[in-house]
Amino acid sequence: MNAPSFPPLLQGQATVDDPLEVAVALAAAGCDSGTLVHNLAGRDLRAALIFAPEVALADAMAMLPACGVGFQNALGAVAPPEVAVHLTWDGQIMVNGAACGGLSVRAASPAPSNIPDWLVVGLQVPLWPVSDDPGETPDQTALYIEGCADVTPVQLLEGWARHTLLWISRWSDEGPAPLHAEWQGLLHKTDIDIGIDERFGLLRKDGETTTLVPLTTLLEPA
Repeated sequence: MNAPSFPPLLQGQATVDDPLEVAVALAAAGCDSGTLVHNLAGRDLRAALIFAPEVALADAMAMLPACGVGFQNALGAVAPPEVAVHLTWDGQIMVNGAACGGLSVRAASPAPSNIPDWLVVGLQVPLWPVSDDPGETPDQTALYIEGCADVTPVQLLEGWARHTLLWISRWSDEGPAPLHAEWQGLLHKTDIDIGIDERFGLLRKDGETTTLVPLTTLLEPA
């Protein structure tokens, strides 16, 4: 397997361990933003991208939808046209209507109004199903049984890096509106209640009451 190559603003780092755990440890130790830790061995494509936010966490959480849209664009560019790729608000990746891995996020501080020292978005996508009988888990799938057998892990990882960097650049230059529109258009329709606010928070309606669930609720313990 050839080593992946990344755009100039990103630095790849291979690992045999869990890329998310490695990336969090590197970020906490002061590793440079833009480090992309990856493990392409095994049944799953696993990677994690380190950020050093310059805005409050509530705004920096936009990196989660940016990474989700980046993956959807990357897979959509190399998968057969009949393969449908969507996202859920909480970070799952949906391929042909079934869950196919997803994204997770951790940060140095959970306080929405603080600028965190670091933020890490992890990606895990199954290439092969865990079971030899996919019928046992009809709500879960893997890329290679959904018509994507010709897509290589390196190709997909490189595409994720390029497309994610593009969306981060647009978010930085143009504000959240373009990313918001793209992401909302890709959300799995059953996942949305009444809408998404300008910070990508989920709006829910319970009777006459509308509540906001901010993206920061998706933070995993660091």
